[in-house]
Amino acid sequence: MSVEDNLREVRERIAAAEQAADRAPGSALLVAVSKTFDADAIRPVIACGQRLFGENRVQEAQGKWPELKTETDGIELHLIGPLQSNKAADAVALFDVIQTIDRPKIAKAVAEEAKRQGKAVRLYVQVNTGLEPQKAGIAPEETEDFVRFCREEAGLPVEGLMCIPPADENPGPHFALLDKLARACGLTKLSMGMSGDFETAIAFGATSVRVGSAIFGSR
Repeated sequence: MSVEDNLREVRERIAAAEQAADRAPGSALLVAVSKTFDADAIRPVIACGQRLFGENRVQEAQGKWPELKTETDGIELHLIGPLQSNKAADAVALFDVIQTIDRPKIAKAVAEEAKRQGKAVRLYVQVNTGLEPQKAGIAPEETEDFVRFCREEAGLPVEGLMCIPPADENPGPHFALLDKLARACGLTKLSMGMSGDFETAIAFGATSVRVGSAIFGSR
């Protein structure tokens, strides 16, 4: 199937999952994950009306998205991979949403750059719901304090939480935990669910799902 067919199928599955969960149509937004794919592979997806995209690496995104953004109005670019403090300036300049704030050093660096550049970047805190040592994210039990730090000390307008459940576990409990943490923090946005589990994520309240291989194919 073509990427156009894949995109249409993913959109249909999202709509069906929203309906099954008795949610409003369009309440779960699709972030098409274009990491490792070049501009020529992304353009057909843009041509189908997709405007939200996710990238894992700042440097890779810099190689294709400035041009793509000039070609099409309304592109919203999400950083969904770990951010290093030395890339904060580049990330703030290029991305519209950073979903991976996970420690005070990064929070402060992003806050300083947003102020310096005069840019309002939308922000999510990444939670390591499975406490996996190799994975980025704040520990669940530290989430409320960290969100408070981001808001009150760093001056960051955090709007939601993001998670990536362990690959070998049922994602449902992790999505439920993220939803519980978001409610405790007074947040309404939940970025959760990928190609293999986005329908489950929608059932647990995801407001955005990050889908790559189901659209672009295997990397």
